[in-house]
Amino acid sequence: MKVNAADPGQTATDFTGGLGHSVADGAESIVTLATIGPDGPTGQFIDRSGILPW
Repeated sequence: MKVNAADPGQTATDFTGGLGHSVADGAESIVTLATIGPDGPTGQFIDRSGILPW
């Protein structure tokens, strides 16, 4: 089992009053983790730009 975390950042929604980037941009990190293969990373925290420090 792999355990990773994604930060979508501030996404422009009704909740944020339209501030932030698009929902598609916010989903990039989530899609990246959802599509990693069996040899992919574990224990990582990522955003659209890459790996973030814990």
